[in-house]
Amino acid sequence: MVLTLYHSPISPNSRRVWITLLEKGLKFELVEIKLDGEQFKPEFLAISPFHHIPALVDDGFNVVESLAILDYLEAKYPTPAMLPKDSKDLAIARMVQLVTVNELLPATTIFLPQFLGLPGGDPEKIEQAKQKISTVLKFFENLLDDRPYFASHSLTLAEVVAGTVVTLLPSIRISLSEYPKLNAWCDRLVARTTWQATEATPEAMEAFKSIMVARMAQ
Repeated sequence: MVLTLYHSPISPNSRRVWITLLEKGLKFELVEIKLDGEQFKPEFLAISPFHHIPALVDDGFNVVESLAILDYLEAKYPTPAMLPKDSKDLAIARMVQLVTVNELLPATTIFLPQFLGLPGGDPEKIEQAKQKISTVLKFFENLLDDRPYFASHSLTLAEVVAGTVVTLLPSIRISLSEYPKLNAWCDRLVARTTWQATEATPEAMEAFKSIMVARMAQ
């Protein structure tokens, strides 16, 4: 049975699963859910009742929430391994995942109008978000050692979670120049064929911007 990933090409949450499927060399079908209302259709709600992407279907078993999907894929398809076995290294990988989801990604949402080319944004909230992002980036910089990836010599789930967000920061004018290890880590990621294969096309970005501008105008 072929795995099916329901996704949106502009979603970091979707992309982290897409990259993992590619890195593990799994056969899968990719189904795009357009965020102009397709996520609320009954057939998708039957898979993802909270109307969120991504969602994975494996032989009739539905998995929602991207981190749960990554754990499922790692447990069911353990080769190549994408989580360290050592307790300390595993903790580092998990910290990177959770800090990305709970701290970094929420802090970037304040920059959405700027990303869309729109005016707006509370200067005080923008400054607070910049401070939060800076704290995360310093934390990540300190976690990286002489290995090419977080706590590993090979790509892990820490990379697919953090990498799909950190690599976007220059597009909202957050420089990585003060974080040399993290900057080099980003360069390694974007050079991978899986990163290049899952990069949102200009058409997908324009479609997303149109949807968001329409929402903000309501």
